[in-house]
Amino acid sequence: MSFVVFPAGPSDAEDLARVHVTSWRETYRGILSDAYLARMSEPVYARRFTKTLLNPLPDDVTLAGADRMGLVGYVAGGPSRGGRKDEAEIATLYVLREAQGRGLGARLLAGAARAMAARGAATLMISVLRDNFLARGFYEHLGGQPDPPRREAGPGGQLLHEVAYRWPDIRTLIDKAGR
Repeated sequence: MSFVVFPAGPSDAEDLARVHVTSWRETYRGILSDAYLARMSEPVYARRFTKTLLNPLPDDVTLAGADRMGLVGYVAGGPSRGGRKDEAEIATLYVLREAQGRGLGARLLAGAARAMAARGAATLMISVLRDNFLARGFYEHLGGQPDPPRREAGPGGQLLHEVAYRWPDIRTLIDKAGR
């Protein structure tokens, strides 16, 4: 099955929220509390997406991926939150379980990296929960270099560990993921 990748707009907010909430529930069960996952609200996330997509920051990128059944994944990123010069950061990359393993995640990641490189980014990073082994394997397969895990406060104050993956040359990721 093939996918189309396109820049997301405000009219995609409800579908982005559905993908976000569903993928969190699929991915983080057993990592995050069941109570937190159950409280996640598609309407709340739809409002956040609408606001963000109506008023994007100058270097923000949000791409959506769809198959013939509809939107099944998305990626969002922009300049590094750490303020590193020439570094871009992927804030979110989620693909519904039903669409995983068919190349959409790599296409979304490559598309976002391409857009951020065109805006001057030379390096890229993304953070992932240490216990999200599937995502970690995906980033390592694409050449991401892991930093040591760091402690982060998660939802509801839950202590979590995150691992940042870095691509010192964003072009390496574009080449590898864009195939």
